[in-house]
This record gives sequence, structure tokens and C-alpha cells, in this order.
Amino acid sequence: MGLGRNQANGEVQGAVHKPRRFVGDVTWDEVKKHDGKTVKEKWLVVDNQVYDITQWSKRHPGGFKVITHYAGQDGSEAFTAFHNDEQYVRKFMKSIHIGQIAKDQIEQKEVVKDFAELRETAEKMGLFNANFLFFFLHMSHIIGLEILSYIVMRTFGVTWLTFITCVIMHGTLQAQVGWFQHDLGHLSCFKSSKWNHALHFIFMSTVKGASAKWWNHMHYQHHAKPNVMNKDPDVRLEKLFVVGEKMPVMVAESGQSSMPYNHQHKYFFLIGPPLLFPVYFQFMIYRHMIKQREWTDLFCNILYYARFLYLYIPLMTWWQLLLFYESFRVMESIWFTWVSQSNHIPMEIDEDAARPWLELQLRATCNLEQSFFNDWFTGHLNFQIEHHLFPTMPRHNYHKIAPLVKTLCKKHGIEYKSKTLLQGFADIVRSLKSSGEIWYDAYYHLQDQYPDD
Repeated sequence: MGLGRNQANGEVQGAVHKPRRFVGDVTWDEVKKHDGKTVKEKWLVVDNQVYDITQWSKRHPGGFKVITHYAGQDGSEAFTAFHNDEQYVRKFMKSIHIGQIAKDQIEQKEVVKDFAELRETAEKMGLFNANFLFFFLHMSHIIGLEILSYIVMRTFGVTWLTFITCVIMHGTLQAQVGWFQHDLGHLSCFKSSKWNHALHFIFMSTVKGASAKWWNHMHYQHHAKPNVMNKDPDVRLEKLFVVGEKMPVMVAESGQSSMPYNHQHKYFFLIGPPLLFPVYFQFMIYRHMIKQREWTDLFCNILYYARFLYLYIPLMTWWQLLLFYESFRVMESIWFTWVSQSNHIPMEIDEDAARPWLELQLRATCNLEQSFFNDWFTGHLNFQIEHHLFPTMPRHNYHKIAPLVKTLCKKHGIEYKSKTLLQGFADIVRSLKSSGEIWYDAYYHLQDQYPDD
């Protein structure tokens, strides 16, 4: 629940505060009350130690929401998953330490113990060590596509052939830089968190035209509580879509149904993948930067558009330029949406049950089969299970840990799902259709039951 060593070093030191009291031994019943809902204070448990994150969460380098999603719960496994250098981070936790779990209430589930041993095995195998050549080649093909696209347009002018060719190259590079910034954001490309953060900021702002701070804020929440309603921002879709089995009923019972959800599997093709980046994300990115006063982020984001206009205004008319930009953004958006949702939307979507890390992630994620094309096309997110279990692991090592994950899942009776790429895509539509039918039945059952309301 946070970022790495260097970002912590840059932001944490001035953020510590003294808790109001030291409470000593604490029962789990008391911890659960401090979830920010039952009482205003928020407590978090890491390795049986209790921390008051009420004020600290507002200054948390990884964002205030990601850490408060574990308020009233044991966040030990999430803490380990997100932090590259635990010992360094723990130095800043001393000032918010308020007690420990009473000895007679300390217990460790077998699945938690086994997963910790699996992580130790992965560390001994060197699976958290990045292959610099892999990421260098990936970065090079992104930069190469951008340069080649400009050369083609400048050399041959604007024709239908060059226009379409350059749209494909730009859409491809934007999709691939999306996977690369994802690697950087998870601190998996370099040993130094400083280098990961620096390049993440540069690529997101000046190459992708987005916001690293916005991505951190949204994406870490998703990893901390995947497919958990009211916590994972990726399933806060009720204004346009209902997903899973419980959300459709809740939306129907709320009386606030705003869409014909029984047709969502049809209108998904029109307002889902094509518009996610060009419309929804554009709005959310700028709202976040302005609302959070991320002026450096905003300035560097503007540099992307300044560079783009400087290069292409001499080559195109304004309407051609606008069509060119929107075309590759739509292509990028379609690419990203189908890949990202194939791993999650068809899976279980539920309220928070404070499950162990292995079970939490396996209920919310599935894999797509491995091939050279699938690895490249999905940015290795065809290994979504392994990525969610070990978010800081370099993606080129997922296939090495996958057999061990399968064995552990089999031991604990946890289903390990893997599909073909096309099956994953088809399941998005099937799950939307199923959820829409659940909403329809619940909504019109209520209408028949209370016709005058």
C-alpha cells in the first residue's frame, strides 16, 4: 500500500505525526471498529502491529484511498506486495504505531503462510530482478514507432495510405507505452525506485499525454482491492454499466437506474472501448490534476500536445490533424479496454470480505494463454494472476512463477482460470449480458411489486 523507497524518501519525512495515544494490546474486534465508518479513526494492522492512519493516510505517498481501503483490516500481505524496501518504509511507521494485536488473538492462516513461502521462493529465484535488455528493447520499439510514423508522414505526405499507416503506428505505440508505463509505475524495470518514478513520469506525461499521479491514484486502488465494489475504481461503472451478480440488484433496488442495462452488452461496443481514452479518461485526468493541484504534472502533460502540434501542424490541415489524433486514441482505447477487461469483468465482483491475498486476487483475475503475440499484445497481462499476486515482479518472469502459483492454488482449492484470447474477449460480452439480465429481472420485479412508487 504505497510506493517505493525513493518516493517515500521524498514525501514521507515531513508527513509523520504522533498518534494521540498508545493503546497497547488490541483485539481484532476493536481493530474492525476503526474502519472509518463505525468510528472516524482508521486503524491498520501490519504484521500484528496496529497503526493509526487517520491523519497519515492524507499524506500517504501512494494515495489516501489505497491505504484506507484496508482500514480495520490486516494489510500485511498488501504492504509486502507494494513495497520494494519494507525495512526502509517501516522507519516512518514508528510515529503512527499505537499497539499490537493481543497474543491470544494472533493467528496465521495456512494459505497466508504458504503464500509468504512462495514469495520467498520467488525472491531466491531472482524473479524480482529485471532484465534491463528486455525493457530497453521494449522502450526502443516504442520510440522507433513514433519516429517512423513522423518520417512516413513527412516524406510521403497525407494520403489515405499514409494516414491509415500512421494511425496504426501511433495507436500501437500508445498501447505499448501504456504497458511500459505500467511496468514503471509498478517499480519493476529498475532496482532504483527513483529511476522507475522518473521514467514513469516522463513517459506518462510527455509520450502518452496522461498523468502519472492520476494513474498511481487509480491503479493502486485496483490492485489493493480488485473487483471490490466501492473500493476498486475499475468497477465503479453503475452510471453506464452494471457488472457481476450483486451490483445489478443493488442498482435496481436503489431506484437510480440510469441506463437500459439489459442492452449494455450491445451499447458496450459503442460507448465502452472506443470512448474510454478519448472521453472518460481525458476528463478524469485533467480533473485530477487540477483538483489535486498537480501543476508540474499538468505542465508536462501540455508538453505532449505542444510537441505533437509542433510536429504535425506543418503536415496536415486542422481537420486532418484532429481526425488523426482521435483515430489513434480510439484505436489505443479499444486495444486497452478489451485486454484489461477480459481479465476482470467476467470474474467475481463483490463487497469487501477481507480475504487473504491469494484468494482475493484469484477471485478477481484470470489469465489468457501464453504466446509470443499474446505477451506483446497484452503487455504480459495475459499473466494477470501472477501480476496481481506480485505487482512489482518484472513481467518477463511471470511465466517462471506461474507453475508454482498453480500448485499453490490447487493445494488450497482455489480455481486458477486461464482462457484463450478470444474466449477472454467473448466473456466480457457474455458477462455484461448476464449482469444486464439480472438487473432487468430485479428492476421490473420491483416495478411490479410497487407499481405506484
